[in-house]
Amino acid sequence: MAEGRVIPVEIGGQRYPIRSTLDPDYVARLAGYVDEKMRAAADSTPTGDSLRLAVLAALNIADELFRCRDQTRVRDGQLAERTEEIERLVDRVLMA
Repeated sequence: MAEGRVIPVEIGGQRYPIRSTLDPDYVARLAGYVDEKMRAAADSTPTGDSLRLAVLAALNIADELFRCRDQTRVRDGQLAERTEEIERLVDRVLMA
């Protein structure tokens, strides 16, 4: 397994060396997103506790992930229903 390179990022005013095989620009975008969520948590919660802000940011990110997964499941279900409907229509045409 490749070790990857160290990509320096900044989140919440702290620099972190991230070892990754991912594209450095992608890692920077991820870090920027987490930093944005940390700032949003800091704006909505008057606390200087960086651990508490990190937990709030993580919960917000997890909420977004779960909502996206739910939407994907709904879309997948709709797609499956439409596919079955098309199959039935094709079967009817071929039987005629």
